[in-house]
Amino acid sequence: MVLSPKTYQFLVGVFASMGSILYGYDLGVIAEVISSETFVSFFNKPDSTKTGIVVSFFTGGAFCGAGLAGPCGDRLGRRWTIVIGCLIYLLGGALQTGSQTLDYLWAGRWLAGLGVGFLVMIIPLYQAEIAHPSIRGTITALQQFMLGIGAFVAGWVSYGTYVGIKHSTAQWRIPLGLQMIPAVVLAALIFTFPESPRWLIDHGRPDEGLQTLARLHSNGNAEDPWVRAEYDQIQESITFEHEHEAKSYFELFTNRSSFRRLFIACALQASIQMTGVSAIQYYSVTIYGQIGIVGSDALKYQAINNIIGLLGEGFCVLFVDRLGRRRPLIVGNLCNMVCFLIACILIAKFPPGSTNNHAASWGFIIMTWLYNFSFSCTCGPLSWIIPAEMFDTRTRSKGVSIATMVSFAFNTLIGQVTSTAMTNIGYKYYFVFIICNFTNAVFFYLFLPETKGLPLEEMNYLFTNAPFLVAGHDKSKYKAGYADDLERRALEIQEKGGVLGHGEETIEHTK
Repeated sequence: MVLSPKTYQFLVGVFASMGSILYGYDLGVIAEVISSETFVSFFNKPDSTKTGIVVSFFTGGAFCGAGLAGPCGDRLGRRWTIVIGCLIYLLGGALQTGSQTLDYLWAGRWLAGLGVGFLVMIIPLYQAEIAHPSIRGTITALQQFMLGIGAFVAGWVSYGTYVGIKHSTAQWRIPLGLQMIPAVVLAALIFTFPESPRWLIDHGRPDEGLQTLARLHSNGNAEDPWVRAEYDQIQESITFEHEHEAKSYFELFTNRSSFRRLFIACALQASIQMTGVSAIQYYSVTIYGQIGIVGSDALKYQAINNIIGLLGEGFCVLFVDRLGRRRPLIVGNLCNMVCFLIACILIAKFPPGSTNNHAASWGFIIMTWLYNFSFSCTCGPLSWIIPAEMFDTRTRSKGVSIATMVSFAFNTLIGQVTSTAMTNIGYKYYFVFIICNFTNAVFFYLFLPETKGLPLEEMNYLFTNAPFLVAGHDKSKYKAGYADDLERRALEIQEKGGVLGHGEETIEHTK
């Protein structure tokens, strides 16, 4: 059976996003690991600082991995960068699973984080570069959806081992060991899928780039008018980029258009961590404990929370290319703020231990679930979609690398301070996230232009010509019309060559 081009692109995106399962699984499993009775006893009751290091070393390693993945992605290609990330992750996973001291565990956490940094930086970039503009958001949103799959699996594996294994270190070694399976599959099979055509064309391999475009968009027909039109547009754009765009990381800060994109991408990734999502994911057991929900019940409710998050991520995959990027991001942050505000009020009015108000406890749980749905269908997926599509070919790997490093830097910060903050100031810690969600919404209302449906080759024009404060401006006035240009080119090729190819059905899919 011959797959339609968009179905094939979607399936390639699904496979590549297996790397995100690793990140999601770790986010979901670590709360159970550090709260397991056998973990606590095996490592001689580590204090909050030491358990904080278990969490933060992972994200610290990911910070370094995201930085290294930038030049690696530019020099070796997207697929080889994915393989390198998988191999590093496997080494870290093995060290964690077999660790006999906290030092070994910390080393394994750092290496696993290093591998995840490679993967979560390069995968959305790869997805954006292979996707048709009309489904690019859907495919790139798979990064967060598969992250949700990982968290979902981790939640129920954690619950099962926590309840079912009581007197063996297998209680936490099994969850840590299972995380290596997706990395093996991804590393073994990634070369059966195409390299990014834009990377190939950018690195002096235009014939391979054309054949890859044909494989992605027209079932291998290199004479398809839409494929030829996109190929010509990419070549012209890359030629312009070689002459005018950033050639080094330093130039990302001196080129006005590049710096604007870098600033927005970094602000977006930092803002995601300041929504409070990492605090909830890493310390769910502690947070539930604030209202008297402890042990296996806390893990059970967190596992249900993961299902709700997965539903939200699925919603984003289905509708992001209809709703756009800008409005859902603004609304999502405002909804996050309301959820945190209500949860904070509930804990303040009904402190744990001073009341047995079950309605308040359930109100807190429901707010946590609603927050997770709001985050998962808006902020989470968009944090990967927008940076991956806003840069041009020459700056994409560099820009996404720096933005992802910012994400992990803030993730590490939250991971390290949350345990101490929960201990010392309790619910007042939530004030930070209430304020940040509001300021996030204001920032993106003012500064983020809409990128939905635009070819990647148009992003340079958009961020060069759009006003710095985009709120209140007519977005049609700063669109270059690359999608219309792609349609015109395809029709001209069709008239010269005869019959329209079947790849992307030019007129329908470029509107």
